[in-house]
Amino acid sequence: MNTAIVWFRRDLRLADNPALLAALDAAASIIPAYIHSRDPQRAWSPGSAGRWWLHHSLTALDASLRNMGSSLVIREGDELDTLRQLIVETGAKRVFWNRLYEPDDMIRDTAIKQTLRDAGLSVRTFNSSLLYEPWEVQRGGSEPYRVFTPFWKAVQALGLNRPPEPAPAALSRLPAGIRSLPLAALELLPRIPWDTGFYAHWRPGERAALERLEDFTRTALSAYKGARDLPAEPGTSRLSPYLHFGEISPRQIVNRLLNDAGVISGPGLECFIRELGWREFAYHLLFHFPHTAQQPLDDRFLRLPWRTVYAKELRLWQRGQTGFPIIDAGMRELWHTGWMHNRVRMIVASLLTKNLLIPWQEGAAWFWDTLVDADLASNSLGWQWTAGCGADAAPYFRIFNPVLQGERFDPAGGYVRRWVPELARLPARTIHQPWLATESSLTDYGVRLGIDYPHPIVDLKTSRERALAAFGSIKTHAPKE
Repeated sequence: MNTAIVWFRRDLRLADNPALLAALDAAASIIPAYIHSRDPQRAWSPGSAGRWWLHHSLTALDASLRNMGSSLVIREGDELDTLRQLIVETGAKRVFWNRLYEPDDMIRDTAIKQTLRDAGLSVRTFNSSLLYEPWEVQRGGSEPYRVFTPFWKAVQALGLNRPPEPAPAALSRLPAGIRSLPLAALELLPRIPWDTGFYAHWRPGERAALERLEDFTRTALSAYKGARDLPAEPGTSRLSPYLHFGEISPRQIVNRLLNDAGVISGPGLECFIRELGWREFAYHLLFHFPHTAQQPLDDRFLRLPWRTVYAKELRLWQRGQTGFPIIDAGMRELWHTGWMHNRVRMIVASLLTKNLLIPWQEGAAWFWDTLVDADLASNSLGWQWTAGCGADAAPYFRIFNPVLQGERFDPAGGYVRRWVPELARLPARTIHQPWLATESSLTDYGVRLGIDYPHPIVDLKTSRERALAAFGSIKTHAPKE
């Protein structure tokens, strides 16, 4: 029988899945496979929150495959060895997959592709996760972009509205005797149930992704440009984990927004599609500058005098005990839900990297482990942007004041009250800087500073001056354009 293996990775959907659709055109029998590796040497394996999402996304994918008459073959081990074994078991002559762009994944995939081709297999790979491949958008046709605005103009010139492909109508049944591990054998879910809060906020899977897009389009898109900065309001799409795991594609999102007559055009639509552009830009940078997963794009920052002793402050930041309410609200939202509002991500990252002068890699590592949408390209871009060492023209003086940010974007204090309940009774005028209230007034609201809620761990004015001095010491030479 003409058989093909479709190797699923972070493309956990049936619609607009080019590898799956190409396999259906080429073969009568399709083997949908997922291979889990526990290689301790593998960089950037999914963090704890990512593994939670992966478990439930694989569950949803398997259910979708079963509805079409097939099922997901789950294996564990070295990817090349496992593919070879599956090829022997099934007699497959073709292997299809959708590309990944992280540096280690690209090296591995290139080696696997060549080895299988040398063995006589047909191997085809596709783009399922980006509007354009990172090498398709080049400055002057040969140089990568380092600044977002010209990059985005180049993408727009190529065209945004690329129609997605529908899901197949049916799939072939698996051949008899094909072994598959139970999903629980991968041990993706935590043994200690710290993930309890996730279930109230998330439903992974392709169907849930499409429903999330529809809900956002109906209820929040028109006001997105302003509402996206307000963490107390449901003003963002929350599509990022679905995009990361490939439960929905950017083509599907853009096509839905640009072609549906019920979608209101305007600044909200333009702003949201531009945010998809930032995701594209993140992958563009990671592909062309793979060192940026761990080192700064602006190499002057290799000389920045980061602190070297900071374990106590880092731990307080991770636990949401910094004494700055908007910071602590964000860090607690992250811990309880696996997600943090994007405006707050910038604020908490600024405090860590600038006021505390803790290396941005520490924050990126914490986000990697605790975010359900942890994405190496976007995580690296975001942390370097806030730390000032990434793709930004004049970054060193941007230091977010958490008090002013809280007062501007959470003026009534609703976000803080939700995630820092010990401050819930404070009035809006003091909720973002409780240390300025008198002890008697705090007591009236049930707050004992230093007991119920901590004092700030750093002086904002002094630490800002220290950060500016540190950045000033390395800005002798301008970064490369």
